[in-house]
Amino acid sequence: MKNKRLGEMLIDSGAITESQLEEALAKQKGSGKRLGQVLIDDGYISENSFVEALRLQLGVEYIDLNKATIDPSVTTLIPRDTASLNRLVPVKQDGNNLYIAMEDPLNFRAIETVREMTGRRVIPMIAFSDAITRALSVLYENEGANKAIEQMREEHQLTVEELSTELESNNDEVAAPTVKLVNSLLERSIAEKASDVHFEPYEKEMLVRIRVDGRLNTIMKVPKELQNSVISRLKVMAAMNITERRVPQDGRAVVRRPDGTVVDLRLNTLPTIFGEKVVIRILWRDQNTLNRRGIGITEKDNERFDRILRNSSGMILVVGPTGSGKTSTLYTMIHELKGETVNVISLEDPVEFQIAGVTQVAINEKTGLTFASALRSCLRQDPDVICVGEIRDGETAEIAMRAAMTGHLVLSTIHTEDAVSAVDRLRDLGVEPYLIAGSLRGVISQRLLRRVCPNCREEFRPDPYVLSLLGLPDDGTPYYHGHGCERCFGSGYRGRIGVFEILTMNSDLRDAISSGKNGSELRKALAGTGFTSMIENGRDLVKAGITTADELLRVVPAID
Repeated sequence: MKNKRLGEMLIDSGAITESQLEEALAKQKGSGKRLGQVLIDDGYISENSFVEALRLQLGVEYIDLNKATIDPSVTTLIPRDTASLNRLVPVKQDGNNLYIAMEDPLNFRAIETVREMTGRRVIPMIAFSDAITRALSVLYENEGANKAIEQMREEHQLTVEELSTELESNNDEVAAPTVKLVNSLLERSIAEKASDVHFEPYEKEMLVRIRVDGRLNTIMKVPKELQNSVISRLKVMAAMNITERRVPQDGRAVVRRPDGTVVDLRLNTLPTIFGEKVVIRILWRDQNTLNRRGIGITEKDNERFDRILRNSSGMILVVGPTGSGKTSTLYTMIHELKGETVNVISLEDPVEFQIAGVTQVAINEKTGLTFASALRSCLRQDPDVICVGEIRDGETAEIAMRAAMTGHLVLSTIHTEDAVSAVDRLRDLGVEPYLIAGSLRGVISQRLLRRVCPNCREEFRPDPYVLSLLGLPDDGTPYYHGHGCERCFGSGYRGRIGVFEILTMNSDLRDAISSGKNGSELRKALAGTGFTSMIENGRDLVKAGITTADELLRVVPAID
């Protein structure tokens, strides 16, 4: 009934429709999630609107944890595991009252747990989910990491073989501080939504840096004498050879967080003059963001996105440099295309997300399983849709194009600057123009732009020269940026959004490709087709205050 009342209240306020509520309630069954989380994940309501609705319904106070000053001593009242499991943060004590920030003040079981544990009257407050995650990291994880370092310094030195035994057991008092330190650093990285974690050895210390929104930030300096213990623990986690330090190694690990979230880690070691460097790629199993809204497809581009996905055969290419979000766009398309009546086969190097209902093949060139050889084999597996992770050579391109010509829908990526350049790249790989013209259905070119940090967002006036370069008005139009805060590591940005240009084929464009016309001539053929360039879409994001003119100028390669 609580969900029903909340749903009715959201409908009354105009935040959602009745049909959206019905869809969310259906998805909620068996998911283990609360209604509000389902509505947010599916993009029916923003977290801001949900928090405001909950605040009004329950009469609870809202707290901005990113600006609140919390005395670390309150963490002694509630253990870290309890706080993480129940998604709550102790905020302050006032006599017998204990104020706690929660993303779900309707979680009465959690409130009762805290009351019994502390013997105090519990007063819930509401906070954003991301803010709670970060507050948990700051209050508990940093403290745990520093304590672990002190414990490690007190322990006696071990040989590599002894350390291996201790770390593998995970129970010995010598290994415990190392395990705690590594776990604390990984939890902090995951809480900050980092894509990568770097453990970098230098002459006097080891730096731990995390990549957030494409930018590396230092989160800790580990004393040099503890370096080998930390690296060895990471190698044990990833089932690597702990005694081999002369050659690079690859490994995988899985982290199960107290809230039930499962995160995959892909680790790589590299010998350096000061010891082994370890880089960890963080891969989230939660694929709620792998949808059009999550990757940044706007209403303007929705129709063109639909048009290319409605094809039952042909090739769809996603283009852009490394780290531009191509894989997320591919997975989004796979999610929309898969179904009980569709056979989808995906060839990947490596497999980043496991998708139910899709046959996923991990490319392994060392064993001879290349994209080209796997593609030949999967054509004998009666596929409807084939996803080729990347077209790297002429052989793969030729096979993929011919598969697209013979009744299969082929999805793939290729490295080019923009959508039109994909045609030139295929020609460079040796694909005949008639094959390109006959099989290509659409090209999606993309980049990732950093979002203005919502915590320190403010209006400002950009450099007029930058506005003129981008073709943006300098007439008093309001623009926004972030002035920098703790939450965004002082960068002024938090999170990223895709900016796209979607090229769909027409007869004029096919004729131009068949006749071998170059990129500039192909762009002329796009005139009057409704094609919107990446820079145009980027201007809209700047005007909407989602990103900045400087960020658009930094990321988008060409100005039209």
